Amino acid sequence: MDLKDQLKNLFPDHVESDPVQDTDEGPRELWLQDDPLICKYEKRKGKPITIIEGYTGADQDFKLLAKEIKTQLSVGGSFKDEKIIIQGDYRDKIMEMLKAKGFKVKRVGG
Repeated sequence: MDLKDQLKNLFPDHVESDPVQDTDEGPRELWLQDDPLICKYEKRKGKPITIIEGYTGADQDFKLLAKEIKTQLSVGGSFKDEKIIIQGDYRDKIMEMLKAKGFKVKRVGG
């Protein structure tokens, strides 16, 4: 007796349904703005961080961008107060990635 048979014995009125289909047709396109994103460097508690701010699109798009940056660089970070905070000084790499996506980027500080 396999697991499905056991579940049918426990829940005889249950009707099986098809698995949920993902309606997403691949990666979502980000909204490109005319104003440049600001990429700056700071030290907090003695540790370097890179901050990206100035995105005027939807928060979901900016969160998606933050996740993509963290994944490609294999670093930690967060999305707070409409800013992406990346652990470490990765300004050059982040600016290259954003320019490749079509964003205008402005380097601030140092």
